[in-house]
Amino acid sequence: MAETDAEAVLAIYQYGIDTGNATFDTTAPTWSAFDAGRMPEHRLVACDHIRQVLGWVAASRVSSRPAYAGVVEHSVYIHPEARGRGVGLALMRALIASTEAAGIWTIQSGIFPENTASLALHRAVGFREVGVRERPGCLHGQWRDVVAVERRSTVAGTTAG
Repeated sequence: MAETDAEAVLAIYQYGIDTGNATFDTTAPTWSAFDAGRMPEHRLVACDHIRQVLGWVAASRVSSRPAYAGVVEHSVYIHPEARGRGVGLALMRALIASTEAAGIWTIQSGIFPENTASLALHRAVGFREVGVRERPGCLHGQWRDVVAVERRSTVAGTTAG
């Protein structure tokens, strides 16, 4: 993902926001805010043959504390016209490969229970549900639950440092 992808990435983010089942955000951030909050080495886009962005995945550190150096939180968003074509699966597999190569041992996220497609995608690439955060935030006047999911690396972080 590069700055040249910014317009498409933020538009896809807004499509997800508009569904009401992707995030507590109500508008996509500016590119500078988006860029500042995500790790450059774990930001990826999927494109078609003419370089049109079909979806993106990005990871952020969960903490600056050394004990959490191998834990990231991620988001994945697919353009509505590209859903059901394997784009999300390809992006998630690429994220897992990049994080494992970097020694990341846990990828986590929070998903609205109503977002069944996202939950299925995460299960398909080895994520497990670890619980439900009850009403951590309010969206459009409604308190929403979030399913906590995580994937533990089978390669990185397997021994105590």
